[in-house]
Order: sequence, then structure tokens, then C-alpha cells
Amino acid sequence: MKEVTSTELKEIEINGIALSYTEQGEGEPIILVHGNLSDYRMWEGQIGPFSEKHRVISYSRRYAYPAKSTDDKAGYTIIPHADDLAALIKKLNLDQVHLVGHSFGAYTALLTAIELPELVKSLCLAEPPVASLLVNSEEGNRLLFEWETQTILPSAQAFESGDDLQGVKIFLDGIMADTGFYDKMPPEVQQQINDNIQEMKGIICSKMIFELYPFITCADIRKVRAPTLVITAEKSLRLLHVIADELKKCLPQPESVMIPSSSHEMELDNPQALNEAILRFIARHSAHS
Repeated sequence: MKEVTSTELKEIEINGIALSYTEQGEGEPIILVHGNLSDYRMWEGQIGPFSEKHRVISYSRRYAYPAKSTDDKAGYTIIPHADDLAALIKKLNLDQVHLVGHSFGAYTALLTAIELPELVKSLCLAEPPVASLLVNSEEGNRLLFEWETQTILPSAQAFESGDDLQGVKIFLDGIMADTGFYDKMPPEVQQQINDNIQEMKGIICSKMIFELYPFITCADIRKVRAPTLVITAEKSLRLLHVIADELKKCLPQPESVMIPSSSHEMELDNPQALNEAILRFIARHSAHS
């Protein structure tokens, strides 16, 4: 999550707003889609290895640093982010791309692949929070209830009381399954989190998770044409593992990998294993393979 210094930060107008991005390397394009409380800088540990054989684009979603505005009519649902991603692919004339997304960014990539499957050559989804898939089982419903009551609502209450940092800490403790996660992070990671609090406030203060995420069903997911790598982390929440299992049942061409010695922030915890898994997968689904 450190600043990417090897590439120039560029700007492109997409759907009436300016999105910032970096690009490096040549070859079939890979687009990296970050999660919440992060931005294009999240992928520092991936850009170098990925760009050895590919053109790698890491962009900041709307509202994410260094966006100047965090309030527009699009709202904080995932839908405008998927629209932005599709428009970005088209405006950069990329034809088909390999999409790599983490968490909220993985959900964004998935929705893009559902709506415009012709744009996606392969899809790597690192623990997307597709909460609608949890209603398929008794365990999933229980985990979703626990997530909403033990993490989302307390985080929302902290934001609404004006204690933004406490709201962030509650959320991170929950999603990372690691008490005190924020305080354990190096200063540059804490700064990146702080730079992106506003979007998190918009997301969490909606309170109801189904208002934030579209209700995606198995039938929707079957519209994905691209081979898809579903990535989980060994130490992640059970909730995220259950979602991944349900997702694999729905995808037409699923593969899966678990990143060892890692929690939800796998790009920080075990970047080597993550990079190797993604690059192996993309290599199998590239034009030259």
C-alpha cells in the first residue's frame, strides 16, 4: 500500500468525473481494482511483477484518493463503480482485459463481467463480499446477521457520532478478523486508510448491506464468460470463505486458490504467493498460451 513512485499518475475523464491511474509494462492489459479504504497505491507489490509481461493499469475508483470530490449523485452503491470500470476499458481502447479485484473491487470486477462479459478475458476475484449468496444456506444467513450486528452497525454508529477513526477501526477489526489491525499497520498504510475514510463513511452509514450491493443471484453469475480464479486467504473470515464456495458453484469456469499465512489483506500478508497464483492463472488464459 505504499506510494507507487515508478509510474506517472495520469487522469482520465470517465462518466463525468476524473479518475486517476498509473500504467506500466506492455502486453495484454491487466486492470487492478482496489477495495475499500484504499486506492491505486494498494497494488505496489503487484505492479512490478505483473508488468514484466503485461500492461498493468492501477486506478483509483471514484471517491478514492486522490479524488477531489467524495459526494455526487451516483451514490455509494457498487453499480457506478462497475459502470466506471467498463467505461475505462472502452476509453483506453483495451478490447479485452484481465481483471484483478480485491474485496469491494472484486465485486466491482464481477459485476462488470456479468454486465459486459465481452470486455473480460479472465477474472481474478479476491474475496468479493457478494452478500446475497449467503442467503443460500443457514450458516450463511447466520454469518451475515453476525456481520451486520457485530461490525456494520457498531461501525456506522461510530461514524454517526463523529468518531471516524473508531468507525474505521471497528470495520477493519471485523473484516480482517484481527483485533487492533489499524494500529499494527505501518504509517504509510495508515495514511492510505485515512485518505479514503470518506467513502467508507458513505458506505457504512447506509447500514443495510443489501442497499449497498445489488442482489446478485447464481443466474446472474452464470452470465460471466471469462475463466475465473476465486481467491481466498487462509486466515480470513468464515463469511468470506462461504461466499467464495457459493460463488464457485455459480461460475461457469471456476478455479480456486487459497493464499497461505494470510488474512483478507493478502496483497500485504503474502504478496509472493498471491502474485504467483494470479500470474499462473493469467498465463493459462492469455492469447499466447
